[in-house]
Amino acid sequence: MDIESESESEADAVLGRPELVALVDLVVPADDWPSASQSGALTFLARALHDRPEWAGRMRELLDADRPTEHAEWEWFAELVSGGFYADEANGGNADARSWRMVQWRPEPVGGWPALASEPDRAGVLITPATLGVLYDAIVVGSGAGGGVPAAELAKSGRRVLVVEAGSWPTTDRLDSDHLRNPRSDWGLPVWSGPDDSTHPRVLSNDSGDHLIAPSDAGWGNNAFTVGGGTRVYGAQAWRFSPIDFHMATTYGTPEGSALADWPFGYDELEPYYQRAEWEMGVSGLGEATPHAGHRSRPYPMPPLPGGVADTVLGRGAAALGIPTLPPPLLINSKPYLGRAACAQCAMCVGFACPVDAKNGSQNTTLAAAFDTGNCSIIVETSVLRLLTDAVGQVIGARVAGMSDGSVWTADVYADDIVLAAGATETARLLLNSTSEREPNGIGNNADQVGRHLQAHLYGGATAIFDDDVVDLLGPGPSIATTLYQHGNPGIVGGGMIANEFVPTPSNTYRYLVAAGLIPSYGAESKAGMRRLANRMMRIMGPIQEVTSHESRVSVAPGVTDRFGMPVARLSGSNHDEDYRGRDFLTDRAAEWLQASGARSVVPLTRDRSRWAPSSGQHQAGTCRMGDDPARSVVDPVGRVWGHDNVRITDASVHVTNGGVNPVLTVIANAFRTMDRMLAGR
Repeated sequence: MDIESESESEADAVLGRPELVALVDLVVPADDWPSASQSGALTFLARALHDRPEWAGRMRELLDADRPTEHAEWEWFAELVSGGFYADEANGGNADARSWRMVQWRPEPVGGWPALASEPDRAGVLITPATLGVLYDAIVVGSGAGGGVPAAELAKSGRRVLVVEAGSWPTTDRLDSDHLRNPRSDWGLPVWSGPDDSTHPRVLSNDSGDHLIAPSDAGWGNNAFTVGGGTRVYGAQAWRFSPIDFHMATTYGTPEGSALADWPFGYDELEPYYQRAEWEMGVSGLGEATPHAGHRSRPYPMPPLPGGVADTVLGRGAAALGIPTLPPPLLINSKPYLGRAACAQCAMCVGFACPVDAKNGSQNTTLAAAFDTGNCSIIVETSVLRLLTDAVGQVIGARVAGMSDGSVWTADVYADDIVLAAGATETARLLLNSTSEREPNGIGNNADQVGRHLQAHLYGGATAIFDDDVVDLLGPGPSIATTLYQHGNPGIVGGGMIANEFVPTPSNTYRYLVAAGLIPSYGAESKAGMRRLANRMMRIMGPIQEVTSHESRVSVAPGVTDRFGMPVARLSGSNHDEDYRGRDFLTDRAAEWLQASGARSVVPLTRDRSRWAPSSGQHQAGTCRMGDDPARSVVDPVGRVWGHDNVRITDASVHVTNGGVNPVLTVIANAFRTMDRMLAGR
């Protein structure tokens, strides 16, 4: 019997144990509302074990324990069962949406769902290994925020473009409803937006050694692998960086042990491209002056989305503290725009695809424009194994691979120009695996810069409970923010923006309340606490500017390969002390704001300091730093890899610093800038 069959047999044995019913009902007992088992917990666990059969052993240990609630696996099990109980019906543990009715939660907008968007026509756009050509004018690797722009601009220029996407192209209904399998959740289950656990392992290096991890494991890095990348399922906050963000080292100096540096250009150069991104993709917001903001040559194309109770409550607290506020800018339509519908303001946005197509990502803006030209095609579920070079080390194409009928296929595809936009981790991994006699350590890496300066965002914030209901389920959620703390904070390098959070799903509300110590993780009081507190909870959160480190990096793990034989990414390093100081500062400001707004209980986020893990979450950046000096950077100021005029990078890996706000608008704007320079021959 093979290992997989053994795991399946153990899962069947665990699910057949009669004690399991008592155990799940210990987590969620019956009261005026059904228990976990009465709501389908065993069905949920069966589906979870189908994806994670190795969990059966953990459950068996609990079933065999004399005192299961004292066992080391109990908290994990209690959270898993509770997650199923509060999740969507399709996960199996919330029959007839009973728990949603219990906590008065609904996914649909007030008035019900409007007409849902139709799926895009893929005919003539989506190609297969059999129809893959050998020669293209340009190859774009990745289809997210950084990949959509070059695909569109190159295709509109008349070039024949191939987009290579490692993920799949699921339909919207696959991505718009699952509460436990989306990139905003971390229940350990594989997410529908990809990647699958079996296809993209990584190695995480920490104080106890190197550990092979899967996409559903903590520390892998929260990325979506799908057509549109993270923009298919993101929260769509569309902030511009502050002018100071481009000159961090000049403003603050370089803290000891950091690699803080200035960008090779400033805000003024990027401003026209910020404007272009806002208008060509669609951003709603208020274009008024705010603390630390740069000048704006044009207002937003759409007004902000309407706010709700949070605006009133937090507006009162901000006024008491003298904090200036504004609605966060969003790549979401507040009115019909460019042929796409207005936001319905449902309760499920971040982590989900938009069912009415009001969230503007590359899949329905730049990529769609590229496909409309007839010059661009895309191949999905296909990895780029390495860039191909000629006898003198110049890049001439790419080797790609995929699976067909259970077998690996590979092909060499050639092009005059290559644009890399696979994300900070995968772009660095590709360059490092593309060795040649001229560059034995990888393309662009003769100065040992590829993969270094890995950064993302630590988050500060706090959770609060109010005496009255403050949850109105008016999506997407973030409706009031302050940028006051981005800079100018005594003793802090940089800072960040804070705003009210996205509308949480009930399963995530449960986790927030448990993490804050406001309800126990299981039992009658946990269930009663959810009924009592779910609609009285509010969170304020925000990202901080990280100072970056030379040692926080992506490398490749020798001897560890994926299914195509390509060495996997290895993540190592840690955050700088200044990053934790900034996070804790922002946490204090969030707590003050909630207290001033009338909260009766405020719980700051945990102030842990992991010294052995890099910040590698959903806003990964910095691994192919842009600069003027090839000895200290990977690409030049217009995005070309040093020594390779036909290889450009347009994702966040070129960011020198990553701002104290969500970076996606900067990725898009800089991609427009890079393409402008390329098409102008510069």
